[in-house]
Amino acid sequence: MTVSSTRCVTLKLATSLDGRIALSNGVSKWITGPEARESVHRLRAAHDVVLTGIGTILADDPAFTVRLPDHDGRQPGRVVLDTRLRMPANALILDNAAPTIVFCGHDIPAHSRTAIENRGVTVESISRYDGPSVSIRSVLDRVRELDGDSVMIEAGSKIAASALSHGLVDAIEWFRAPIVLGGDGLPVFAALGLERLDEVPTFRRVGVSECGVDLHERYERRRD
Repeated sequence: MTVSSTRCVTLKLATSLDGRIALSNGVSKWITGPEARESVHRLRAAHDVVLTGIGTILADDPAFTVRLPDHDGRQPGRVVLDTRLRMPANALILDNAAPTIVFCGHDIPAHSRTAIENRGVTVESISRYDGPSVSIRSVLDRVRELDGDSVMIEAGSKIAASALSHGLVDAIEWFRAPIVLGGDGLPVFAALGLERLDEVPTFRRVGVSECGVDLHERYERRRD
């Protein structure tokens, strides 16, 4: 499995059949099976950077490293959008397995910033915002300045929706489990604010395969 390293933003999704990422109480481990999770690790290995949000860090405390028996290559860099710098100083993503950058807003307390930087992590302030959150477009522009051309987004519904609504997603890797969580489950996308069908993000399906008990669907953005 390979991914082009030329200006590629991939959105990874793992959901139920009805497009839910968690129960209403936030429980999400594990929606998909071990084969799907192994495929996600291989996708990480094929990208320069994994991008996530502070909500995912606070909910699951993921490391976002490649953990495969046959992997002895580099680890992808890790980027976190954390507007108010709520990152716990003991979060797994702050270990030294790979370079990590936390992007925050301005007016962050000095002691909060120092606690994260003392873990050997870079903290950068972003001046542009999308509503109350730092601008994902500005973050991606900065990541590319740092030679992170292929980025995989593994995040919650707000960042996924923001990336889609700004036209930043080139490909989707969607792992769909054969379960139904219902309308009270948490949706994979937050509101997009669309009012016309000709404004909707449109993709072309380029592959469908079984991945253990799950379905792996691959999509590419239609730009025409």
